[in-house]
Amino acid sequence: MSLASWFRWNEPPNRISQRNPTEMVVETLMMELSWQIKQAEKQQRERENEYRKIKTGVDYGWLVSYPKQSYDISPGERLQLEDMCTKIHPSYCGSVIVRFRQVVAEYEPEVQEVSRLFRSVLQEAAEKIKEEEEAKKLARQWNTKNRTSLSLTTFKSRSRISPFISDIKTISEDVERGTQPTRRVWSMPEFRNTK
Repeated sequence: MSLASWFRWNEPPNRISQRNPTEMVVETLMMELSWQIKQAEKQQRERENEYRKIKTGVDYGWLVSYPKQSYDISPGERLQLEDMCTKIHPSYCGSVIVRFRQVVAEYEPEVQEVSRLFRSVLQEAAEKIKEEEEAKKLARQWNTKNRTSLSLTTFKSRSRISPFISDIKTISEDVERGTQPTRRVWSMPEFRNTK
């Protein structure tokens, strides 16, 4: 038995993920949330250390060991956020992450506020997606209406109305010539067949 079969060097790597795109979006967005929570904890600890240093005049930060992550959102809130993440289309995932990072950088929230900011960014993105879908739907309806109305306008009739043609007979011409007027109504324009 060769070593290549043990280490599976001969097998081609799977490049296409077997997971559902919505699962990947949920996982990506929730990883971003947990990373932002860790960063907010780190910033909060740094602010507390600076405050202690200013208050006492002595830096004992090198002596303190912090847990890796002390704050975690509740399971109910996590499920709600995951449900909101499923409503985000995969093409909007990157823009949601960028917007969330902008909001966090702008407000510099406490650890407990990060999940609320995340929720507001998700709601904003879901509303934007819904508005764009409605706009696309209206555009499709408008295009189908325009196609039908254009088909009616491009329909060419063989009969044309020509009110200003010079060979239209009037009553005064008939009287001047002394001829019998024809039986048509004189106020109507003449209809001609075009070929």
